[in-house]
Amino acid sequence: MTASPLDAAHETTRRITTLSVATAVLLIVMKAFALGASGSVSILASLADSTLDLIASLATFFAVRWAAAPPDDDHRYGHGKAEGLASLVQAGMVLASGVFIGWEAVQRIFDPRPVTSGGWAVGVVVLSIAVTAGLVWMQTRAMKKTGSLAVAGDRAHYVADLAASVVVLIGVISGAFLKAPGLDAAAGLVVAVWLAWGAINLLKDAAGHLLDRAASDEERAAIVAAVTEDARVANVHQLRTRMAGQALMVQMHVDLDPDLSLKAAHDIILDAEKRVLKVFPHADILIHADPRGAAEPHGGAFATTRPETSDAASPEAPSPQAGPWS
Repeated sequence: MTASPLDAAHETTRRITTLSVATAVLLIVMKAFALGASGSVSILASLADSTLDLIASLATFFAVRWAAAPPDDDHRYGHGKAEGLASLVQAGMVLASGVFIGWEAVQRIFDPRPVTSGGWAVGVVVLSIAVTAGLVWMQTRAMKKTGSLAVAGDRAHYVADLAASVVVLIGVISGAFLKAPGLDAAAGLVVAVWLAWGAINLLKDAAGHLLDRAASDEERAAIVAAVTEDARVANVHQLRTRMAGQALMVQMHVDLDPDLSLKAAHDIILDAEKRVLKVFPHADILIHADPRGAAEPHGGAFATTRPETSDAASPEAPSPQAGPWS
């Protein structure tokens, strides 16, 4: 039996998060060795970052498995929000890491200490750069396949770690070979600022996911275009979209000929759903049919206060009119 696109995406995220945890453990071992040999503050900064990367990767490891769990009686929309929660945790850890490293770097700027065994430190940092770059490349491929927010958050950790390692390399070389330990501390401060900036971006993405931010304008336009490809669909309104993990939740109202039979209207809507699924295989779609020209104002918690425009639409000129919650 062929796996569904969503099941395949979940399997991809499970594999990449396992690799992420293994990579974090390897980086911690290497950097701990380099710190013991060199005493470099920038190596300390990178080690602290990798330690938090491991914690965040473990959170992601479990979150993607939780998010992949099927809907149950208490979670009829599934458990996809677990990815947003994991990303929120990651952002908090990255921010805490930045604060710690920044504090340590400022102290070392005013009280510089020499960097010893620079050769070992440089070798470890170069190796960690190569390992991290390989992981980021594989995470990028997984993101393109799945669109996973949790993997995106984990990747953000390692992209920051990759850039930080380059700065650390500069700092170690400056402290060990140029006899300028103050530059080593300054490199640690740069790492701290980089981490804080990455944490802010992660917080924004996680908050948008948890607060049901709508799909992009381009994605909503693609949804409307797929639905109105059939000229019998006169209008799309009350379009609502949100992400639940890797699943795109789509709800909308469409105007159809009021003289259609229930079976004919059902077939039109079913075909529209199939067209949307061709563009967004991970979507969960709910379409409500309204009789064209007689669609009543819909009530509910998110009812529109603006007049309906369905009566102005026609099959010959379908209008992708969006409601206030599109």
